[in-house]
Amino acid sequence: MSEKMHAPLYERQELETPCVVIDSDAVDGNIAAMAESAARLGVKLRPHAKTHKLPEMAARQLAAGAAGITVAKISEAEVMASGGIRDIFVAYPLVARSKLERAARLSRSGIRLIIGVDSLEGAKRISEAALREGAELEVRLELDTGLRRTGAALDKAVQMAQQINGLPGMKLSGIFTYRGAMAGGAPTLDVKAAGHEEGRLMAEAAAELRAAGIAIQDVSVGSSPTAVFAAEIDGVTEVRPGTYIYQDRMQAAYGMCSLEQCAGSVFAAIVSRPSADFIVIDGGSKTFATDVQPGHAPLFLKGFGHVIGDPDAVLERMNEEHGMIRVSPDSLYQVGDVLRIIPNHICSTVNLHSFVYLKDSAGQLRKTSVAARGMLE
Repeated sequence: MSEKMHAPLYERQELETPCVVIDSDAVDGNIAAMAESAARLGVKLRPHAKTHKLPEMAARQLAAGAAGITVAKISEAEVMASGGIRDIFVAYPLVARSKLERAARLSRSGIRLIIGVDSLEGAKRISEAALREGAELEVRLELDTGLRRTGAALDKAVQMAQQINGLPGMKLSGIFTYRGAMAGGAPTLDVKAAGHEEGRLMAEAAAELRAAGIAIQDVSVGSSPTAVFAAEIDGVTEVRPGTYIYQDRMQAAYGMCSLEQCAGSVFAAIVSRPSADFIVIDGGSKTFATDVQPGHAPLFLKGFGHVIGDPDAVLERMNEEHGMIRVSPDSLYQVGDVLRIIPNHICSTVNLHSFVYLKDSAGQLRKTSVAARGMLE
């Protein structure tokens, strides 16, 4: 029989559902653990801010030893810079004239801004923008190590670097990749093998570039499941995990954390119980990310989230405003009860919400706007 949960969970404070609650103590523990791992392995830690989207959280990461932060879009970089963050890597190829001009302005303002590039055309656009704006832009060459997303092919790395290295107005300082939990060209649960393979591919690429006379300083790799293992490879200088700060059901399935270490969860109220084995909550696809689908390799997750207190409950499907959960017929759920659900993917979930509640050690909640939410440009 499932554990009965009653609404409201925070009787003395307003908590309208659906909403995201972040446990601040769990956040600090997750930050400290990754910072300690990076320090022990002698690599720089540059966390990806796409998970939290909050300068406040980025500042906590920096205070714990991070060298800087990573973002995906120039608009995210602007939000972080306005929040006092001074060392930012846009791990994405900027090609539009307007975005490159914004990057140049940030760089001229005293921010250490690094941007990604993976093509000669992209590099030429960066060079032209830098010259127009009177700035020097620091760039890293992105390499494709198997995900087949952005990134120059490994066997073209030297040629590409040589082509862009001498362009005016820009400085090539390193290489980077994003691969995720892949080994041997396929998704895997063996995150140690995945991290080691990623690290070796990039360390070898850096060695080839240096042998060709290209001064590569930074070799930046790693996702939350692979970062620590990639950092064990000689030649890797930096890791860029993101999800680890909040953790989620996906990271727990990879064995990177326990469910108790998941700092972020969705609180949702039961609005209907049409039958004994079926409840409906007030959170659907506008509340929970759907990019990590149930039943897919290598994780084979059941449903779209883990219901705290009832591991047998399955969030089977969603419409925009409704979440349909299969439960045991003898469970004690009632309309109005509030559930706490750890989403499959916290990063995309946070981006669906205009604000989150930060819960402190005393259980007090602070409503906080998600500053970089929806920063897609």
